[in-house]
Amino acid sequence: MEFVVEEGKRVNEECSTLILPALSIGNVGQLAVDLLVSSTGANRVGYLDDPNLLPCVGNDAYGPLPCGDIALPLEVYESPSSATTLAQQRSTVAKGMMIKFAENIADFAASSGKKHVIVLSSLDFQRLHHNLDMSRCVLLLGNYFRGPQVYYLSNVEANGRDEHCERLGFGRLNEYDSEGRCWKYLSSVFDENCKEELTFPSEDELEDIDYYPSLPFAALFSAFKARGLKVTCLLCYCSEGDNIPDAFLLAEAASKLTGLTPDKFHGEEGGKWQIPYSWKSMYGAPPDMSIF
Repeated sequence: MEFVVEEGKRVNEECSTLILPALSIGNVGQLAVDLLVSSTGANRVGYLDDPNLLPCVGNDAYGPLPCGDIALPLEVYESPSSATTLAQQRSTVAKGMMIKFAENIADFAASSGKKHVIVLSSLDFQRLHHNLDMSRCVLLLGNYFRGPQVYYLSNVEANGRDEHCERLGFGRLNEYDSEGRCWKYLSSVFDENCKEELTFPSEDELEDIDYYPSLPFAALFSAFKARGLKVTCLLCYCSEGDNIPDAFLLAEAASKLTGLTPDKFHGEEGGKWQIPYSWKSMYGAPPDMSIF
């Protein structure tokens, strides 16, 4: 992976927190990063060129005017006012290359002096129903429920717990088991000193307990952890469809975790959130009313 700095730009070494998405159901992580980039007024400083990402190109996602900028598969933005770097991933990882991609981006984070990495991602809502623990007093009602709406996984403690996240009202991902076969595999594959040869189950061998470690956020979590970086995954359960409310949920959670306040954002109404310009056509143009 090569980090290419744009001409005339320089990297701010004080931006020690990295926020990035892990692609999953509903693209919630990507939408949340879009919202954070737009609202913090972050500027693009460069892009990451990685052979494990599928190529893609598109229009500038944030500017209302055709300024000639194009969107690339993996872009890097910085918000010096919040000491935050945001990486936006716009294309998927090639099949079978997630481990190598996670390794490369963890190397980038470590070499660029990042101290805390926050991964934003989503989980299949059906899994929440499948793994429902009534002791959590969760009341399901459509896609809304009383109880934690944001879950987290941290490497602060061995069991994935982080007292700061608990105080913020996030729920620990109880399905995390560092001794589980897939979690152990991920730990071993990123540990250069591990001599134990483990294998990841094939698709036919995957069980319900293997769902979480089979997702991209798990590989990223394990890679950053192996590099000695503090890493926090913020997760929400969702379904396919209009996932804008879920994006706001994760973006707000990331803001709380980093101490950002939306009152200082670059929203249109004296602060608050700035809706990315590209969202105006997220679901296509409105129908031609003359046909009715």
